[in-house]
Parts: sequence; structure tokens; C-alpha cells
Amino acid sequence: MSANSVVDIHSHFFPPISRREAAALDPVAAPWLQANGTDTAMIMTGDQPFRPVYSALWDPARRIEEMDRCGVDIQLMCATPVMFGYRYPAHVAVPWSQRMNDYALELCAHRPARLKALAQVPLQDIDAACREASRAKAGGHVGVQIGNHLGERDLDDEGLITFLIHCANEGIAVLVHPWDMMGAPRMKKWMLPWLVSMPAETQLGILSLILSGAFERIPASLKLCFAHGGGSFAFLLGRIDNAWRHRDIVREDCPHPPSSYVNRFFVDSAVFDPRALKLLVDVMGEDRVMLGSDYPYPLGEQQVGALIRATDLADAARRKLLGANAAAFFGLGDNKS
Repeated sequence: MSANSVVDIHSHFFPPISRREAAALDPVAAPWLQANGTDTAMIMTGDQPFRPVYSALWDPARRIEEMDRCGVDIQLMCATPVMFGYRYPAHVAVPWSQRMNDYALELCAHRPARLKALAQVPLQDIDAACREASRAKAGGHVGVQIGNHLGERDLDDEGLITFLIHCANEGIAVLVHPWDMMGAPRMKKWMLPWLVSMPAETQLGILSLILSGAFERIPASLKLCFAHGGGSFAFLLGRIDNAWRHRDIVREDCPHPPSSYVNRFFVDSAVFDPRALKLLVDVMGEDRVMLGSDYPYPLGEQQVGALIRATDLADAARRKLLGANAAAFFGLGDNKS
């Protein structure tokens, strides 16, 4: 890839999973794709409609067309979170993750220099998750995507720390994505789980690692990125530091001010406002923000890369955000389209 290549690190796919194939995970509520005979479909969970979608989710040719229109050279695909399967027993979740990861590579095979995949892993079984992360890396995935929690277990859970240590030791990049959002009974409508809970879930994941002392145990070599601009973290970092300075309960497991840990992780650029992006770059530094669009969903960036291109940044910083940071983070080498 060239020095000016544009890399979108946060996009999603959903393969053409049939109802019969989904039944191997759960015959009642597993996700599958109900085709409409056009370029649209409905993601189903069992008999229940979950989300209307269109063909870019499963058609790599359509994806390449839209990448070309937006000036995106390389795109990293990861599972739509409803595919995670974390609540199922490991004996069905492991083959499910393997099949979804194989699907991802099949889509990437259309244009392997331009389409890359992040694997999913069965986090409910940490040993199996570590094995699948390593298998996926050997098979061609450039990293893994995980949810920011596993039921009541946040990223400071011993098992999840073990998984992150494994990824650090194996050189496997990790993208953390919010999912299964908090406060559902109070999120009546207006997509409030995505507008309120999703940023909070992402910040919770970050603070779970900082305030618990987990970062003191995880090798600094871990390549860790949080989606959706790190949620509300950047905007509320002053509040967090203030609490650390004045309340011993906040700092009892965290030996350094929370702001000193911004060099331990990256964030994507999916914040949708130039002022928010400038704050994010100011807090995280221009070396730790990467283009992420949440493509091809309606709440994602519709013209991928437009925010970074339109924000008042130095040319060198803009190049880093658009692609250079991602190339280093994911170890992307020379690519030919």
C-alpha cells in the first residue's frame, strides 16, 4: 500500500446465513439472513426481524464499488455483533465462530489486497477463544473483534484479561466493539440504546481496563482499539482524572492518572462531527486515531472518510488518520488492487 492509502478499519459484514445453517447454533433465536429477491434483506433472529440491510453486507463486488466511490483503498470487515453467539455453549459457539470467520475470508477472496477481515472468537470459553484467534491469524485475518463485555463480565474480568494477554503475546490486533447495550428497559425508542448506551458501553470498557489495574498486567505491546471514537471517554476524561485525584476509591487499583493511559489504546474516527474529531485527536494524539466508518449501516459514515478530509487538521495528521496509523497497527504491507 502507498503512503497515501485510505484504510477503513471498522466496517461490518453479514454473510448469507440460511435459517437451516443458523439452527446449528440455535434453532429458535440464532441470526440468519432472509433474502428479499433484490439487493435488500432482513437480518432475522429466529422468527423475529432484527434489521433491514442491503447487499454490501454480503456482496464484496458491491462493497468494492462503494469503496471506490468514497476513495477507500482497503477496508477491514468484522462481524455484525448479533453474530457473536456469546450466550451459547462453547460446543456450538466454537464451530459457529469458525464458520463465520471462514465466511469472512471467502468474501475477502474477491479482492484480497483491498478487503481484510477481523475474526470473531467464542469468548465464553477463553481457551477456545485463544485457539480461534491464533487459527484465524494463521488463516489470514488481520486481527480480532470482540464485544466490550460478556454478560456481567467487563474487560477487567480475569478470563478476558487472559485473552488480551494472549493477543499481545501472539501479535494479534484487537478491535473492541460495544454491543448488548445497558439500560434497555429505559431506552424506550428513538434508537436510544445506540445514542446513549453505546458510547457509555465503550467508555465502560476503557475504564474497566484503566481503573482496575488491568493495564499494569497486560503487555504494552497489545494493539488495542476501541470503536466509535472510544465512546464518551475523550469528552469525560477531565471528569475521570478529577475523580482519581480526589477520591481514593477511584485510584485504589489505578497507580497513575487515567489520562496517562491514552498511550495504551487506539480509537476509530466514527464521531461524525469535526469538533468532536478535533477533541479526539487532541486527547488521544494524532498517532492513535484511525478511520472507522461503521459501514454499511445507516448510523455509520455515509461518505467514508469525509469527516477526516473536512476537519481542520495538518496534512501529516490527516494522512495518519486516513491510513498510515492503520497500516502500522494492523501490519498491512504492500497491497495491489
